[in-house]
Formats: sequence, structure tokens, C-alpha cells
Amino acid sequence: MLAERSVAIFTVLKLFGAAYLVFLGAKTFRERRSLAAALQPTVDAQPGSRYVRQAFIVGVTNPKTVIFLVAILPGFVNSTDGHVPEQILLLGLVFSAIAIICDSIWGLAAGTFRSWFTRSPDRLQLIGGVGGLSIIAIGIRLALTGRKD
Repeated sequence: MLAERSVAIFTVLKLFGAAYLVFLGAKTFRERRSLAAALQPTVDAQPGSRYVRQAFIVGVTNPKTVIFLVAILPGFVNSTDGHVPEQILLLGLVFSAIAIICDSIWGLAAGTFRSWFTRSPDRLQLIGGVGGLSIIAIGIRLALTGRKD
């Protein structure tokens, strides 16, 4: 790529990206008070079964998961131990069970934290402010770092 070969182009792209991050961080920090309004529910809550169905459809149709399983599972199968399809099915089921448990824990934790944060406008302002300042800091750090060859 051209940016890999030209220090000037790389520097311009890096500084543009850093400036954009600083801009986004400043905008986020400036608008931190509007976070409470953005998180207020605008539609009626849907039944939990609908969310579970949507999550299942997204998980099953995710091509990254299929590619991951096709690439990884055969490495754990031993053809001398018996039926290969059964081994792959068992490993896939174990993977699915672990994924369901972990994703459920993350979903429940996210819902709990969201409820906790939305009960206080001060908490939301704090999150918006810290998030904006963090993005600004990342942009400044990017602008000040050098290229390592």
C-alpha cells in the first residue's frame, strides 16, 4: 500500500485520524448531557421472547461463527476414536452451550448496568464525559506516536 511506503502520506493519514478522534471526543464530551434523553425508551418494551429469538437468529446466521467452527473443530477430532461426525457434533454442542451461557451473562449484566446508569442523569453525564475525554486522549496519543519500522 502507498501509505506503507511513504512516510509523508502515513503521517498525514495518522494526523487526520488523530484529529478526527479529538473532534469526536470533544463532541461526545460537549453533548454528554444529552445522553439521558438518548437512552430513554422511545417505543414500548418488547417481550423477552422476541429478544431471545432475535439473538438466536443473529447467532445462527453469523458467518464468522461457522467459519470459526469449520476451521477449529476438525483439529480436536481424532479419527481413531470413532465416528468423526459425532465428535464434531458433540464439540459443536459444547461450544454452543458455552456461548449461550457466556452471552446470557453478558446480556444480563449489560441490562443491569444500563438500568443502573439510566436511573441517574449524573451517572450518564459522568460516563459521557469520561468517554469523550478518553477518545480525546487516544487521538492525542495517536498524533504523538512515531512510526516504527
